[in-house]
Amino acid sequence: MKQIQFTFEDDGFLNAQLRKLHQWCRNNLISATLIQIYTEHLDRERIRHVCERVRAVLPEALILGCSSNGNIVNGDFSGGSIALICTLFESPDARVEVLQYPLSTENQADVARQLREAVEMRGWVKAVGLLVTIRGMSMTALCEGLSELPQHIHVFGGGAFSEDIDAEDACVFIGGDSWPDKSVAFLLLGGEDFHIETSYVTGWKPLGSFMDVTSAEGSKLRELNNRPAYDTYYKYLHIRNDEHFFYNTLEFPFLYRHNGIDIMRAPVSSNPDGSLTMTSDVSQNVKVRIAYGDPWTILDSAWQEGNRLLKFAPECIMVFSCAARRTFWGNSEVGKETEPYQIVAPTSGFYTSGEFLRTGKFVNQHNVTQVIAAMREGEASPHREQEIAMTQQSFEGKVSMINRMATFIKATTQELEEANRKLSEIAVTDALTGLGNKTAYLERIRKIETLLEQPGYGFAVAVFDINGLKQINDHYGHECGDEAITQAAIALKQVFDRRDLYRIGGDEYIAILENASETELARRFSALDGAIAAINETEKSYHVPLAISKGAAFHVAGGEYRAAFRQADEAMYRDKAEYYKTHDRRRK
Repeated sequence: MKQIQFTFEDDGFLNAQLRKLHQWCRNNLISATLIQIYTEHLDRERIRHVCERVRAVLPEALILGCSSNGNIVNGDFSGGSIALICTLFESPDARVEVLQYPLSTENQADVARQLREAVEMRGWVKAVGLLVTIRGMSMTALCEGLSELPQHIHVFGGGAFSEDIDAEDACVFIGGDSWPDKSVAFLLLGGEDFHIETSYVTGWKPLGSFMDVTSAEGSKLRELNNRPAYDTYYKYLHIRNDEHFFYNTLEFPFLYRHNGIDIMRAPVSSNPDGSLTMTSDVSQNVKVRIAYGDPWTILDSAWQEGNRLLKFAPECIMVFSCAARRTFWGNSEVGKETEPYQIVAPTSGFYTSGEFLRTGKFVNQHNVTQVIAAMREGEASPHREQEIAMTQQSFEGKVSMINRMATFIKATTQELEEANRKLSEIAVTDALTGLGNKTAYLERIRKIETLLEQPGYGFAVAVFDINGLKQINDHYGHECGDEAITQAAIALKQVFDRRDLYRIGGDEYIAILENASETELARRFSALDGAIAAINETEKSYHVPLAISKGAAFHVAGGEYRAAFRQADEAMYRDKAEYYKTHDRRRK
């Protein structure tokens, strides 16, 4: 596999480069020629002209391309021109093919089906690259359809864009003669000697606390924490709901867990009702956080990926990098995050409106991400023994200042997370005993109500009440009464898991045990009697021996679960009545 990369300057330069390629093809056994064309300026006539010149000199070449937000040539940002990436496949069994389909929200599943059928007819396919016009559409149906491809097939690619990051216009083409307004082009790659590795790199980190998606419909994110989703961007980042919203939010995507991996998702637009339109569907009842770029993590991740690719020994590398990353670094520094790949192998690509990658079974759409496809023909040549390493120059310019700001943000975010964790614990914890409080108990009840739908689900409930607490308070003071409440909690925690215990009133406790047997509960009650006896041997501060009445009941599948709580309560009061028959203590 041989690759030549250059930018279009004028017809004379283009013709000279194409003649070199033609001569190489004549002098060597070339099984396929692929010309990828990326253009930052969406000038269709200019694109058509370049494609005509290519076909005139290399009539057998396959042409595939799209408009972009900037191009990557030889591992660096190439500036506002047309980039031509010419790949010559040298293995006799190398197979390359391009397909294109019109695309709409309604026909995505059908397009994915057609692609699957095409792949099934071509048993040689090992990888599918895609270029797609995204703006104004959710890509969920396309991703789900592509996920049904055989799992050994790599899927990767990017969304077409334009020089103006706020513009809707973008194009994808094969051949260069015509292009639908909305379409997807697929690059099929394979052959016995063809090998590919795909991966992704982010470097963005979570900022602030988790938010719940409380309302969402398809690609429309309506509410976060029961507030219009847009409010999050205005409250925390002061981003206004105007024509610059998309540009201003690109660097601050949402981060959430999807299909087993961390996904970043940037909004396409903010709507008058405060909802956000995303490039892919967002599920309701998931947790999201705003993310921010950490320069050190970005660069470190890229260099780690470069060292991983060394072992694969690629002959060329494709990079599909989100336009937000170009915005984040600026034109003069964005090449720092693609530099390590160029050291490993010739690296090309473009800045996208979204990135696509198969991870495991699922094809996912990413935002603010680098998707990397490294390819070679034949066996891997021995890789370098010494790893590639970041140079000091990587930290020149604004990186140092941004890195310090990122460090500050990281530290304050960790402090905020810890504070929120403590506040959350306080909200559901009884201050006197450390057990779950009434709020925690009600949350547990709500959880039980959902679990009841599972076949065979059952639980045991045990109710406890301190005997004679009123006498302790009246005769020895409430401080001694609090001591009795605390000691009762200590005894209970020796026998039951703290997560199953709740103090729901002054001296009332409840334990809820899932899948507990009568034998186990009897053993625990006996252990509780022993724990109380031990306390009475050592604790004399309130002058009255600690005594606890107890009762229990079981819920069996199919019954009314509230009945178990009533039965346990009744059993506890029977136990209390028996206690007072033999003890000279005033009742509560």
